[in-house]
Amino acid sequence: MSEQTNDRKIEHIQAILNDPMTDRDGRYFDEIMLTHRALPQLNLADIDTSIEFLGKTLSFPLLISSMTGGDHEVVRKINRNLAEAAERCQVAMAVGSQRVMFTDAQSRSSFELREVAPTTVLIGNLGAVQLNYGFSEKECQEAVDVLGADALYLHLNPLQEAIQPEGDTNFSNLAERIAELSKSLSVPLMLKEVGSGLSPEDIELGYEAGVRFFDLAGTGGTSWSRIEHHRREGDQLGIKFQDWGVPTTLALMRAAHWNDRATLIASGGLRDGIDLAKSVILGASLGGFAAPLLKPAMESADAVVAVIEQIEREYRTAMFLLGVQNSKALLGCRALIID
Repeated sequence: MSEQTNDRKIEHIQAILNDPMTDRDGRYFDEIMLTHRALPQLNLADIDTSIEFLGKTLSFPLLISSMTGGDHEVVRKINRNLAEAAERCQVAMAVGSQRVMFTDAQSRSSFELREVAPTTVLIGNLGAVQLNYGFSEKECQEAVDVLGADALYLHLNPLQEAIQPEGDTNFSNLAERIAELSKSLSVPLMLKEVGSGLSPEDIELGYEAGVRFFDLAGTGGTSWSRIEHHRREGDQLGIKFQDWGVPTTLALMRAAHWNDRATLIASGGLRDGIDLAKSVILGASLGGFAAPLLKPAMESADAVVAVIEQIEREYRTAMFLLGVQNSKALLGCRALIID
């Protein structure tokens, strides 16, 4: 089991690198038009992009989204480069699923990142469905402790599990399991889809279970259905469902009811700082990026920093051209959208 879980991590990376169409590149954010201000009444140098998140100050609302982890030198290199870049740029980072560390002890080192990122926000990650397969508060707390995490993602991936040859597909009564965990874990729980979008009904169930952070993670970016297709034999199920779900932009619009009660995160299909600005306008406190950072992370921390700094420049410039001085004022300001 440990070898199977660990090998799967490498197979996922290979699928992403070998098949460019695993990135569905939906460009749904392009459909949103914003109000340009020719007289912004601002000094670009005075724009304040910073935000407060989980009690820490981030330089701007970027999250390095969950990618990988496991007992492989490439995986360790990716995670350490991402963590070093997150610390240098003071942005948040979420790790890939930590389930592998419970089946392969050597993989724990790929999640021991606090020494590389001592001050910034780090978010742990386990599959929510594992609460139906023997995981409890003990494993969840251990995942938090190994990373030194500020919060824990419970990712929801029913499509990926349904396509995955060895998928865990018993999602029954998960809301009740999540409610039990939310009462005892030492850090906040965060619910996250992995590329098909959270519906208002999903948020409602999570909120009733005590969760206050939701990563909507819609379609338009990496398709885990297509990735798992490369590991599946005998049919085209993964291709058939490769674009299944709700685009991130639409998921944010449908979640507007929750803006004043929960913290929303946008991921899935964000490609630049303009997409990030649109996400914040639509109510997201953070915008998650994964695919644009994977290849740089295989190179060096400097390469990751260069991409993050470019996104920050784009985000700052968008704020300037919208006439908005700080990220707090941008959050949820839907009046900036041209109907």
